[in-house]
Amino acid sequence: MADLRAVFDDQRRAFRTPTLDERREHLGRLAAMVVRARPRIEQAMAADFTVHPAQLTAMTEVFGVAGQAAYAAEQLPAWTAPQQRFADPAFAGTATAAIEYQPKGVLGIMAPWNFPFLLSLGPLADMLAAGNRVIIKPSEVAPACAELLRELVADTFAPDHVAVVCGGVDLAKEFATLPWDHLLYTGNSAVGREVAMAAARNLTPLTLELGGKNPAIVPTVDAESVAQIIGNKAVKSGQVCIAPDYCLVPATQAADFIDLARAHVAAGYTASPDCTGIITGRHLDRLLAMLDEARDHGHRVITLEPGAETDRATRRIPLTLVIDPDDELQIMREEIFGPILPVKTYRTLDEAIAYVNAGDRPLGLYVFTPDAAVARHVLDRTISGGACVNTCAVQGVLPSLGFGGTGMSGYGRHRGIEGFREFSNQRGVFTRGQADTINTFFPPYT
Repeated sequence: MADLRAVFDDQRRAFRTPTLDERREHLGRLAAMVVRARPRIEQAMAADFTVHPAQLTAMTEVFGVAGQAAYAAEQLPAWTAPQQRFADPAFAGTATAAIEYQPKGVLGIMAPWNFPFLLSLGPLADMLAAGNRVIIKPSEVAPACAELLRELVADTFAPDHVAVVCGGVDLAKEFATLPWDHLLYTGNSAVGREVAMAAARNLTPLTLELGGKNPAIVPTVDAESVAQIIGNKAVKSGQVCIAPDYCLVPATQAADFIDLARAHVAAGYTASPDCTGIITGRHLDRLLAMLDEARDHGHRVITLEPGAETDRATRRIPLTLVIDPDDELQIMREEIFGPILPVKTYRTLDEAIAYVNAGDRPLGLYVFTPDAAVARHVLDRTISGGACVNTCAVQGVLPSLGFGGTGMSGYGRHRGIEGFREFSNQRGVFTRGQADTINTFFPPYT
């Protein structure tokens, strides 16, 4: 904790607004760092997850970060340009008005364990683009990745510019209490509330990305829609905040959905060697308890890969469907964060929409239909942090698209121009010209 305070104070003292060329150099350094470290990042991910496919690590933790940094560097001239605003000449004469973007100062990132590089270094790219100095607190749940992140950043940036501090829950609590110029937290809503209360004491601006129950509404069940849902759920064994958390399927097509899901798995599209391990034994036990509760209540539980069983040595669970679970079960009350997919049936599309709207607003919402009007009907009548039509989760990977939640799934945005603006002070600047009537505001008024 003393180290955290010392680094924070050093960054405060060292802060200045960097030039555009300096920011682009910082972003290039970040991209080169992860590309050079690819083998070490792949090894650290495998160490923490027991099994983590190297290709998935490369796509997300390495090239996802490098791509985001490169995109920000490319867009910086446009993003940093002052945005001219209207000034009524009847009052302001020849004056000009503009929004100018300046760095906020020293920013904090509280990163999650599921994407330990992408969700720490990705936001770092936004913050560096905006000209800030940054301290990252990685999750202690993925210790190999946290230590490697600390080492890579220390070798790439001066500590009064970018630093990583490693520690457990006590350090995380202390981290949220510092008077940051902006703080980003990614994780669950229970901790998010505590972070928000700690940040409020210093009036710290806050970005929260909290996940939630992401619905996949499937008015048209076909092989491609099922492949997209099952494929997305299999990525990282469902340990993704924007993974589909449950499906809403017409009652008349539920059997088709199950058959197509089985066929998709049987064809080898979720091959076991590429299934990621659950992050800890405690997380594994939580998922198994969800399945036991569903069985105890008499619900149909379908293991999609015949004969597959839980492997405690690698902490892997086979992809499993739970058909029409009661809403009071844990599997429907909490974000699952694992390879379990509840399938709820409905009679009419508006009934499905009403079901989604009765719950908390999700981080992601997905609709599967070849009919653009049906998709628009769903999007217009629901609210979510992001959405996709005929796929899942892609709204969270495009470097050009701002990403975040709404309501209980969080607030604020990172990535793209929205991320640059989130971590910038958007200062309004008025420059007086000629022939104005400003003096009419001064007394006397007679």
